[in-house]
Amino acid sequence: MAQLTDDCFAFSGPLLPVDDLERIIDERIAPVAETEMVTLSAARGRTLAADVEASISLPPFDNSAVDGYAVRHSDLDPASDTTLAVAERITAGRAAVHPIAPGTAIRIFTGAPMPDGADTVFMQEDVRVEDGKVIVPPGLKRGSNRRFAGEDICAGAVALPAGRILSVADVALASALGLTELPVRRRIRVALFSTGDELTEPGLPLGRATLYDANRRLLGGLIESLGATVTDLGILPDDPAQLAPALKAAADGHDLVLTSGGVSTGEADHVRDAVEAIGRLVFWRVAIKPGRPVAMGVIAGATTGANAAFAGLPGNPVAAFVTFVRVVRPLILRLSGAMAPALITLPVRAAFSYRKKKGRREYVRVALKRAADGVVEAFRHPQEGAGVLTSLTETDGLLELPENITTVEPGSTVEFLPYAILTR
Repeated sequence: MAQLTDDCFAFSGPLLPVDDLERIIDERIAPVAETEMVTLSAARGRTLAADVEASISLPPFDNSAVDGYAVRHSDLDPASDTTLAVAERITAGRAAVHPIAPGTAIRIFTGAPMPDGADTVFMQEDVRVEDGKVIVPPGLKRGSNRRFAGEDICAGAVALPAGRILSVADVALASALGLTELPVRRRIRVALFSTGDELTEPGLPLGRATLYDANRRLLGGLIESLGATVTDLGILPDDPAQLAPALKAAADGHDLVLTSGGVSTGEADHVRDAVEAIGRLVFWRVAIKPGRPVAMGVIAGATTGANAAFAGLPGNPVAAFVTFVRVVRPLILRLSGAMAPALITLPVRAAFSYRKKKGRREYVRVALKRAADGVVEAFRHPQEGAGVLTSLTETDGLLELPENITTVEPGSTVEFLPYAILTR
């Protein structure tokens, strides 16, 4: 289970700034301790549990970067062509039988070890071959087209740091080092609920006053994209007598219990009271739009008594998406022991005007288009509602408007976060 305590968060006034929330998560949440070894074929997307040091250098020997001719640079005439006898031919996987002799060249192919004494390689398209000899032009620098042992990584260096979410390139590097498996932290286990009497499971008849539940599909996919596993526990009704026991039972065997809906201040919003009855709700409003009502706390399991983190998101799908990627995403990554990839914004030009409140971070759904002058412009989706799912499917990402900004005008430079960055 996640190493959480009921004082793992600090309450910071009526509205918690996003930066403070991320700092608190980083400082107060401990990653899961359990680790396992997995094969390289199963390692992509997992969180590395320990540093991986290179046991060999890459490349392990000096080798040719091109197909061509290996020579001794000291044999070359700096002002005119040089004619050299071709003494040997070596391909990748073979080594030269003898050191290169003065006044000779060795035919060499990409990846083949450099012959002893050779220090430079001519590309085959830059030379002429006549009667078993190669004629090379002047002007090539010493060491050209030569890969040096260890220029990729040296033996003993950290090749992959602990906390890395392993990519296909990371797995390829591990394979190049001769590894067959890697130590990773176990996957985070997340229990997922939707709440609300207005929700109906897709596939069932839709009532006159009900909606099909989209949030569990949305949030479940986002959870899995972060390498965690999801237990889908369905829809909870707006019934205080059922909410608390269901949440407490879900805390058993899970590191995080995640709900959507029921965390606002309405008479039918009972999630907050349920969590306070069985655990500790330490904040429930974040200075973010869309999505101000966001609850976070700790729940003790019904059987084990072990703590699980709790996060309650708004019920509107867009608000649930925004609060997940900016609040729950860093929480899951921290629980996973992962180094959170930096959310690097991209500057684009606004093609609209916008007003916002100071002191609140806002996220505006935008589509990108290239203007006639070549600059990428952001166009705001015409429907701003937090329940408009097409505002996610018809846009490319979010503009992040910081707390101190109150106005956006056409032509302003604004910061863009692609969905592709936010969902990994």
